[in-house]
Amino acid sequence: MKTARELKPRRSPSRPPAGTLILRLYVAGTSPRSLRAIQNAKEICDEHLEGRYELQIIDIFQQPALAKDDQILAVPTLIKKLPAPLRRFIGDLSNRKVVLVGLDLKQR
Repeated sequence: MKTARELKPRRSPSRPPAGTLILRLYVAGTSPRSLRAIQNAKEICDEHLEGRYELQIIDIFQQPALAKDDQILAVPTLIKKLPAPLRRFIGDLSNRKVVLVGLDLKQR
């Protein structure tokens, strides 16, 4: 598995456009739960964010310093960095309703 790769949309290293969600998904190699979390995150972003997101996938085995900086205690973990407030989702993201509500994409 490659380290911290960016998934669409690509942007310049400057500030992201307004309304863009900045997401980090921490995984542990190619474990089944990690692969499910990656697939679910991609599907949620493609279906509900349509180009208004940046998803960074980080393998904690290859980049442990990033996991330490974000205080990752369990994987897979999805973090919504921006816009505030910061939110964390632990697990393979299969409960889409919880993720969508947490990302403010759906009402409770």
